[in-house]
Amino acid sequence: MAGTDYAENTISMHDHEEKTDPENGAQPDSILSGMTEQDPEDARDRIPRDVPKLADAGPPDGGTAAWLVVLGAWCCSFSSPGWVNTWTNSIALPPGVGSFQQYYEVGPLKDYSTSTIAWIPSLQLFFLFGLGPIVGIIFDRYGPRVLIIAGTLFHVFGLMMASLAKTYYQFILSQGVCSAIGVACLYTPGKFDLHSLPRLFYADGVWYDEALACVSTWFSKRRGAAMGIMVTGSSVGGVIFPIMISRMIQSTGYPWTIRTAAFIILGLQVIAILTVRPRTKPVPKKMPADRLAAPFKELPFVMLLLGSFVLTYGIFVPVVYLASQGFQQAHMSEEMVQYLVSIFNAASLFGRLSAGYSADIIGRWNMYIIACALSGISIFAIWIPTTHSSIAIGFAIMFGFTSGAFISLSGALPIEVSPPPEIGYRLGLVLLSISIPALTLAPIGGAILQSSANGWLNVKIFGGVMCLAGSAIVLASRWLYTDKKLLKVF
Repeated sequence: MAGTDYAENTISMHDHEEKTDPENGAQPDSILSGMTEQDPEDARDRIPRDVPKLADAGPPDGGTAAWLVVLGAWCCSFSSPGWVNTWTNSIALPPGVGSFQQYYEVGPLKDYSTSTIAWIPSLQLFFLFGLGPIVGIIFDRYGPRVLIIAGTLFHVFGLMMASLAKTYYQFILSQGVCSAIGVACLYTPGKFDLHSLPRLFYADGVWYDEALACVSTWFSKRRGAAMGIMVTGSSVGGVIFPIMISRMIQSTGYPWTIRTAAFIILGLQVIAILTVRPRTKPVPKKMPADRLAAPFKELPFVMLLLGSFVLTYGIFVPVVYLASQGFQQAHMSEEMVQYLVSIFNAASLFGRLSAGYSADIIGRWNMYIIACALSGISIFAIWIPTTHSSIAIGFAIMFGFTSGAFISLSGALPIEVSPPPEIGYRLGLVLLSISIPALTLAPIGGAILQSSANGWLNVKIFGGVMCLAGSAIVLASRWLYTDKKLLKVF
């Protein structure tokens, strides 16, 4: 396997250097010390000038500065995926229930179909994941502050313009493009901290893990707790925003609802701008051009990309249509259906935390596959026969809990199997595989829903099949990566 072979080559290089020390035959304590004892000048000549030095005391693992960074990243998480969770679910609510859909279908966009209007939230999801590679490169070169400032300006300005929009293209540009670009910029500092990945040390044509120096993280022993706190921001935002929006649209109208949300986001992002900063200066790593095609020549990784692509369709079907189905099929009251999205996001909060903890015990790939398969099973077992409000609430809780692993562990899978110089690139490919279904799901789902009298049944079957099929494809990828060992912690 690519990741395994890479690690073995690194170890063998290390062992070779230790055994052939010409000076005294002693085994050096590290790769760097072994090279220095052989010939310090030659060793320095072989190291690129932009390689970070090993002079670092390590992460503080706490303290005011470290926890302020967690606070700022939490604000980013609240303002970006927390907002998208709300917006994606609210667009599917039917007219008559306090939602964006009510304003669009009854107001300025009454001449457009539900499927056409669905392109607005779909664009937000597409930019959220599709811009991941570009935003990651900027983050790796310049750090988080430039992204947070740019993301705040785009996100808030887009929402303010949306409050003034009257035509379809104005809503597309303001919410579907401008605000979405801002969300993508805020998502990387709040979710995928590329600097938390191991820094690399280069010598004799080989890249070595520089994890011992811990130059790029604020936490070491308490990293799990810090990351767990940070990722709750999106779920908390997904709980607060739906309730606030559904109430305010009915009482104050759409324009001031959007402006109020924009002011809240602006206040949180001011905190993020003042608190989030890298502990060390960013040092970008370059990857040889001939390695760009390497992931596509690796069958297990291609299957991972395909599995992520298929799974996104399955996971996002209930995310987009949960509230609308509860209102139309489960006969939920207008007041209760407004809280269904918040219930889903609250369950997702506990699902993400539990998935992260369990992944450390049974393996990230194993946890991801199990959780996604359970999501598909819950669609067939609970969502398809849902005709009562209590069952709809139960499904929202169960699916929110199981699907939380899809969001929290999607980025961890490629990191587990990628050679260090390709980690960022391969992570970007996985995000791209998620972005395309995110863009097309709502229009496809809307077309399926309107195609026949059994539209809801067809939508549910589509979601369940995609979840199980995607889980099976990722399982096949894992089977190949582990040399066909199904009981291995991986």
